[in-house]
Amino acid sequence: MGLIGGMARTAVVAGTATAVSNRVSRRQANRWAAQESYAAPPPQQQVYAAPPPPAPVTNPGPASEDVIAQLERLGRLRDDGVLTDAEFSAQKARLLAG
Repeated sequence: MGLIGGMARTAVVAGTATAVSNRVSRRQANRWAAQESYAAPPPQQQVYAAPPPPAPVTNPGPASEDVIAQLERLGRLRDDGVLTDAEFSAQKARLLAG
């Protein structure tokens, strides 16, 4: 067997070794992937609690005497030029709506 025969045999052995090595690597990678899919729990969706209901309104609003006093104060502020007529009307409507 000459030089070419020795090189051919070496190429066959090296090619076979590479093919076997690649096949073993693929099989091992597939096994590890299968094990990971069994071991890892499926991702769970976040569950959020419902927000608490709003607190009930316990204060029905200012007493009628307080409303009158506030309206008088708003009238003085308007007369003094601190509030415009539109601002006075808006605040008066808010107070009367209670």
